[in-house]
Amino acid sequence: MSRNMKKAVLMLGVLCLASIGGVSAYLTDYDKADNQFTVGKVEIELQEPKWNPEDHSKIEPGKEIPKDPQIRNTGVNDAFVYLEVSVPMAEVTAADQEGNRLERKMQELFSYQAGENWTKLKSETVEDNMIYVYAYNEILEPEETTEPLFETMHFLNVIEGQLDMQQLSVPVRAYAIQTAYTGDGGETAAEQARAAYEKYVNQNREQEGRTTA
Repeated sequence: MSRNMKKAVLMLGVLCLASIGGVSAYLTDYDKADNQFTVGKVEIELQEPKWNPEDHSKIEPGKEIPKDPQIRNTGVNDAFVYLEVSVPMAEVTAADQEGNRLERKMQELFSYQAGENWTKLKSETVEDNMIYVYAYNEILEPEETTEPLFETMHFLNVIEGQLDMQQLSVPVRAYAIQTAYTGDGGETAAEQARAAYEKYVNQNREQEGRTTA
């Protein structure tokens, strides 16, 4: 084989090696998806538009008192919402609407009529108070406000001389919990709210937001 032919064969071998090397290289690329999430927020505001404490510094037996507790959703998540009403009790003698004296007994000093859009979840005596818990029958969306739980309270027609100068209060507390993943098994919003309430109670035991009842 001539020297020129050997050189040609050698060059052909180099080209073949280069070709093989090019085929064996991987085709690659890289991209990145940086997904950002904003954590939601459940926040509510308890409102009583008709309540003016200065108008009721002194009350008389049998008086109707304007008081309309309701909840506004000021957060960014849908929520189940609840109202807890603490009604003071005392062993007293009251009179009926005709003025007839009734038997002396332990009884609630205030009464009210709950609205149709609220469902009573429970009632429980805690010391000298009857605690009622109600769930709103609808999911409360952001910026929405519930209907009032009630419009007025009625002070028991207590026979004079039994509660003179005593300070009485009817504390109302509001609670809320996210609707997502909490209303297990309920077909209606009210049923789902009942299931979610148990989760709220369990989550807030011994915490600042714990329920009274």
